[in-house]
Amino acid sequence: MISRRSPIGVFDSGVGGISVLRILRHDMPNEDYIFYGDSINAPYGDKSEERIREMCDDSIRFLFDHGAKAIVIACNTATSAAATYLREKYKDAIIVAMEPAVKPAVDKAVNAYPHVLVLATNSTIHGERLHHLIGRFSENADIYPVAAPGIVPLVEAGKENSPEIDAYLKDLLQPFRKKEDGGGGQIVDSVVLGCTHFPFVTDRISEALGYDVIFHDGAYGTSRETRRRLREADLLTDSTTPGKVELYSTAQTPDPTALAKRLLDLPFNYSP
Repeated sequence: MISRRSPIGVFDSGVGGISVLRILRHDMPNEDYIFYGDSINAPYGDKSEERIREMCDDSIRFLFDHGAKAIVIACNTATSAAATYLREKYKDAIIVAMEPAVKPAVDKAVNAYPHVLVLATNSTIHGERLHHLIGRFSENADIYPVAAPGIVPLVEAGKENSPEIDAYLKDLLQPFRKKEDGGGGQIVDSVVLGCTHFPFVTDRISEALGYDVIFHDGAYGTSRETRRRLREADLLTDSTTPGKVELYSTAQTPDPTALAKRLLDLPFNYSP
């Protein structure tokens, strides 16, 4: 039986969803959370939609079995492939999903006609959700969707600040570097982080580009929507003490829960 004191369940294809959990905890610090990372199957971006739905169903049932009062899909790839399926299957559940922050990137742009880089997994880049989203705003901005599948396995391996990530990003983002820096010259104003693993490498992305950009993370909107849905259902906690977090993973080695704990404790700038 769920209640106000029941935990919020958060799941991802691996440890990337910790970036969403950090924001949820900032916005709702007295809630309890259960995080479930399916690291043994990461990354999701190279798998079929059918397989992604199966894995997401396993994750959501784990969280329900542990008493979750709401589910946050902390994975853009899972949202694209499975959100509709999960909401139809669990009609009475509160299920909140991610969406790449293309709208804020365009609406909040400093320039009248912004240039926006959208980084995501292969599955998200080629999915209908992102195509529709970009289509809604393409008249008011130049939007460049780029698949960045190499980031996820590096973050999963704890290499978010490594020479490997620097080399990968320098090659991937070469078209968006200034020409005088050996790039293609297509300068962007902002970067949409279309995968929950990507907020852990924003410094590396900035360095690879060679200039400052504004980052937009869909986790902020996801957190606001989670709070709204819980308030609407009268399920916001009535606790006045800081909540606890339980971390679970499908993988055993290397220890992904230890990595998740380290990532959870990293400082971050809260700037929705």
